[in-house]
Order: sequence, then C-alpha cells, then structure tokens
Amino acid sequence: RSLWWSYVVDIYQREFLALRERLHSAEQENLRRSKELNLVLEEIKRAIAEKQALRDINRTWSKETRLKLWNVSSSKNILQLPSIFHHLPHLLNREDSLQPAVHLGQGRTGVSIVMGVPSVKREVHSYLTDTLSSLMSELSAAEKDDCVIVVLIAEADQQYASSVADNLKRLFPAEIQSGLLEVVSPSVHFYPDFSRLRESFGDPKERVRWRTKQNLDYCFLMMYAQSKGTYYVQLEDDIVARPNYFTTMKNFALQQPSEEWMILEFSQLGFIGKMFKSLDLSLIVEFILMFYKDKPIDWLLDHIMWVKVCNPEKDAKHCDRQKANLRIRFKPSLFQHVGTHSSLAGKIQKLKDKDFGKQTLHKGHANPLAEVTTSLKTYQHFTLEKAYLGEDFFWAFTPVAGDFIRIRFFTPVRIERYFFRSGNIEHPGDKLFNTSVEVLPFDVKGREKTPKYHRTEDGFIRIGTFQNGIAEGEVDPTFGPLEAMRLTVMTDSPVWVILSEVSCSSAVK
Repeated sequence: RSLWWSYVVDIYQREFLALRERLHSAEQENLRRSKELNLVLEEIKRAIAEKQALRDINRTWSKETRLKLWNVSSSKNILQLPSIFHHLPHLLNREDSLQPAVHLGQGRTGVSIVMGVPSVKREVHSYLTDTLSSLMSELSAAEKDDCVIVVLIAEADQQYASSVADNLKRLFPAEIQSGLLEVVSPSVHFYPDFSRLRESFGDPKERVRWRTKQNLDYCFLMMYAQSKGTYYVQLEDDIVARPNYFTTMKNFALQQPSEEWMILEFSQLGFIGKMFKSLDLSLIVEFILMFYKDKPIDWLLDHIMWVKVCNPEKDAKHCDRQKANLRIRFKPSLFQHVGTHSSLAGKIQKLKDKDFGKQTLHKGHANPLAEVTTSLKTYQHFTLEKAYLGEDFFWAFTPVAGDFIRIRFFTPVRIERYFFRSGNIEHPGDKLFNTSVEVLPFDVKGREKTPKYHRTEDGFIRIGTFQNGIAEGEVDPTFGPLEAMRLTVMTDSPVWVILSEVSCSSAVK
C-alpha cells in the first residue's frame, strides 16, 4: 500500500509541476500581450493627439498653409522632425527651407561619434581652421574612419557661407574626400523673423536674438547629425583638443555601468565637449523648439533632466542626486576654449578650463649663436629672436610667396640635423605650407659639390621641405661648415604662421 501511495503522490507531484509551468507560461504570455496592448494604447493616444493638433491647425491656419503642411510632410527632406512645422511654421513658406544651402562631404554614416562644430562669422578673428586642425591632427588612421566632423556654417549670408566652405575644401581636401569632414550651411529660409522676439531674462533684444539663433543652429546641426552615428559630441569653433581625445570619449561612454545617462561632459565650459546618445537628440530638439528657443541652453538640459527623474513630492537634494546620475563629468577636460572674441558683437570672453592643464606652446633648444631676420610681419611681442633662443614662439601675419626666415651664424658651423615645428597646441592651423629648408655653405667648394640638390640664384641649397607643419632631416656633411640656413615660402599661405620649435644641432668637435 505504501508503494501505491508513493506512486500516486509522484503522479500528483508531476501534474502539479506541469500545472505550475503552464501557469508561468500563461503569465509570461499575459505580460507580453499587456505590453503590446500598452503600445497600441500609446499609438491611439498619439493618433488622437495628432488629430486634435490638426483640428487646432484647421481652426487657426489658412487653407493655403494647411495644404503646404500636407505637401511638405509627405515629401522627403534631408531634415525631418514630425512637429517642426508646427513650431516653426515659417518653414512652410519655402519648400527648400530644410535643405542645406551648402553641403560638402561624402554623407558618411555608421560611425561611433559625430562631432558637431557650429561656426559663425566673427568680427575680429576666426578660429575655425585652428580648431579643425587640432581635432584632426589628434586622430589616428583608425579613429578617422570611425567618426565624422560636421561643420555648420551658421550664417544666412550665402556668399560668406560659400567662401568659408571653399576655403575648407582647399585646406582639407583629403579629409572631405575621405568622409571625415562635412560642411553644411542652413538655407536663409530656415531662420524666422527675429524682429518679433520678446525680451527674456531681462536681456536686450539683440542678446535674445543671438541666443535664439544659436539654439536654432544647434537644432539644425543635431537634426543633420542624428542618423550618422551612435554618439553626438557638441563642440565649438574656438577650441583645442587633447591627444587621444577620441578613444578616451568612446571608451568612457562604453564603460558606463548604466545606459540611463543623458550627458557625458568632457569639458566644464559652456556647451563644449558635451556627449549625447544620438537617440536623445530628437528629444533635445523638441524641447528647444517648444519651450527654449530664446533661453540659455543650460536651462534646457537641466529642465529635461528634471522632467526625466525628479519627483515633485521629493526635496531638491533628492532631485540633484537623481540628476547627477544623468550628467556625468570626465576629468581631466579633453577640450580647451581658446577664443577671446565672441560671436556676440562686443563681447569678450576669457573662459579657460582649469582642468585642461597647462600646454606647452613652444620648445627651446641650445642653438649656435646667430643673427635671425625675417621678411614676415611679427605679431605683437612674439619675435623670431625669442623663438630661436627658446624663450617663446614666433608668430607672424599671413606669409606670401617669397617670404623668408633666415639664420646667419656668427661663425661658420657644421650642422648635423635640423628640426622646425610650426603651429602649436592653441593654434595648430598656423603652420608653414609649401616652405623649403635651405643652407648656405661657407666654403664655395662646398656649394659646388651639390649636383643632386636644387640651388637658388643667390647660392642657397635646398635640402628639405615642410610636411604637415614640420621640417626635419640631416645635413649632408660634404657641405662643410654653414654660413646660414633659411626657410623660404614658395606660395601664398591661407593662414598666419607660428614657429614654435627651432633646432639646429651642431656637430660635436
């Protein structure tokens, strides 16, 4: 009998386990269907809201405007946001209002990081080429294939925008051809009538106009960049970057323990070095267009985080703790602000990121005694003599063909190696382009033993050229002692020039 009861209990136990498994499966299926129903419910709510919005439009907009909205919404523009025409109805006045007026690049997509660089016309000095040189010079070959740098020329002046684009195309042809660099500029019809803006934050209308245009520039750039990569990094056009900045940002993003973050900060200044997930860009754009067109961008980011995580029933400390999980700071800073002249007329900003650290702007060497002269016009106190002595860098206005830098030794000296570096960390674009290195042997016989070298009319021998801002090499010992060395500019340059390192290594006797 005990065996029979054991058999019966075993049967009931198996049936109970099977029943529990079926109940668990039913519960999982119920949860799945519940989620699907919730999604359907959300779609219904959205459809109702859109229908109500269309009713509102029908009551307030003319028949012609409604027809334009229907036609534009059905077309395929490069930039689209479902409600952008509701927030900026003036865009309906022209079908090409969302088409970039300038568009250079290969349309690269599928990268890890898209870097947005908005640039506007400055009254005193443009830092854009320096910024791009800094960003691209610090990228390895593999990193260059995994990112896109998008320059937004945020000017309604079509002639100016085209001239800047042409200049970038001339300075960075390989980067544009490879897809690393893209240049866009909004249509003049993208911007609304700024004369109708109301004053906010107690600021005059000119500052409100400047802030509103800046926020709309951010919107255009984010909409353009959203589909290109996984992450988007907001930069400015007057910065320099630390070495290895790209991989540092990428690894920091990938190593976050949670995907709940909203902003990763790689600089503590303003809107520089702020990383977002590309999926979040539409939310940011929507908030700007709905509530914050005329307000500081920091207010926008703070209010989005408040909406996402803060509980009105909790105190401010609780809210700050919650927001801290969304905004994460990386140290030390990867970007430094170098611009002094703001895009807002008359505004001088001397913002510096203390976390960036002190950067070496020049490097000194023990060079033979010499007299140094140049045909270039020196900027302020940055003289050639200081550069040769290693006390500072040499900075001069834009060189033209025929300009020179000459080093005439007090006594003839044998030079084994030479090294010249142009540009520096704060102005990496101020380099020597198409510039030759020449020597003048003291012995006339030394000048004649040079069949494989090009000789100039005044007896100098050309032994090298600048490549990517640097000239280095050995001096043929058959030249004997040198009377002088010279750097000669062969063609007109598009930028100013900095000589940050001069080394003429004399032979050991």
